[in-house]
Amino acid sequence: MMRYDKTAGHMDAPHMYREISHELGDRLIPFWAGLRDDIYGGYTGYVGHDLRRDPEAEKGCILNSRILWFFSEAFLFSREENREDKALLAHADHAFRFLRDVFHDREAGGLFWSATYDGKPLDTTKHTYCQAFGIYALSAYYRASGHAEALDLAEEIRDLIEQRCTDDAGYCEAYTRWFHSQSNEKLSENGVMAEKTMNTLLHVLEAYTGLLEAEKAAGRTREKTAAYLHKTVCLYADHIYSPALHHGLVFFDRTYHSLIDLYSYGHDIEAGWLIDRALDVLDDPELDSRIRPITLDISEEAIHAAFDGRSLAEESEYGLVKERRVWWVQAECLTGLLNMAERVGRARTPRHAMDHDMCLDAAWNEWDFIRDYLRDTRPGSEWFESVGADGVVTDKTAIVQPWKCPYHNGRMCIEALRRLKRIVHKNFDGEVT
Repeated sequence: MMRYDKTAGHMDAPHMYREISHELGDRLIPFWAGLRDDIYGGYTGYVGHDLRRDPEAEKGCILNSRILWFFSEAFLFSREENREDKALLAHADHAFRFLRDVFHDREAGGLFWSATYDGKPLDTTKHTYCQAFGIYALSAYYRASGHAEALDLAEEIRDLIEQRCTDDAGYCEAYTRWFHSQSNEKLSENGVMAEKTMNTLLHVLEAYTGLLEAEKAAGRTREKTAAYLHKTVCLYADHIYSPALHHGLVFFDRTYHSLIDLYSYGHDIEAGWLIDRALDVLDDPELDSRIRPITLDISEEAIHAAFDGRSLAEESEYGLVKERRVWWVQAECLTGLLNMAERVGRARTPRHAMDHDMCLDAAWNEWDFIRDYLRDTRPGSEWFESVGADGVVTDKTAIVQPWKCPYHNGRMCIEALRRLKRIVHKNFDGEVT
């Protein structure tokens, strides 16, 4: 059964809302805005644990795409809140120009993996995961800016994925610049070399969800993207999800035979709410009836297996749980718990009898852990990459690097603020109703 920290209390939604609003507006946005490179374009790609910036570090396409997504969505949120902040859109514009002018390969198509600090292609690998994040970012940027060029490019990359990055079994992984298949070092770990991964499929699904929303906003034809999104949801259900284990599996050979006994708790709970979002956008009752039980099952099992009452363990490999508390896992856990609270309502989950209030209290406890331990309160910093289960920083890794970005924690803030209002029916100028 999911455990609770006895020192923590029940959710105080208005207090949590204020704290997360402060985290987004007064800490995360200024930090990432401060990394803007007005000389060479894009954003500085490395800040060490010692908070020293390396202005000549490589600039990764994934990091730049996630920054583009973050400022676009932060602008959209400011508009929702009737306090539109044009500075956020200006930062998104800056990130878009670097993606378009530097990462986009106008000869071979698609997006490069990385560039030099001064805007020259560095690693010309074409990875499906990287293409997916480009689509995700460009779709959000279109919704924020209305620039048709961004949506055109997102649809171009979508078509490239479907034409060049798939086989008869699903989505493949890594390619050379000219789309010759190569080994997948970039998304393989734990001692295996995977030909297909849960991670890439999940983020293609996420990208197509965002693209479908952008096409709807633009009044464009949506049938092609909807069909591809439907396909990715079914691939997850048919090949990633294990009904016997109640988890998503992680690394596979070409035909989706699992290569390792590994559960990624953060990816499970992230997949739960991302697939729920995809289903909302698709609005297909038949697909809903098949997939909603899966998203609840993987979310519930991740919390039951790995949530200690205030934070979520990283993963389990051959039965050995890795207790490190990683920044993105905690961010996705909080979002996933709020999503579960909305989905479950006053009923109880099928296997572990979690209800609405249990999910909300767990989200409150998770926020306590994030606020007290993962947030780096040193001036000029953001979040630590990871801490121990006791909250002690033991892994002094970089504050910013090609994978460490504002996508998970920035998205958590925006999602939490939206969901807290919905969940507690609250106008935060008054009392909870």
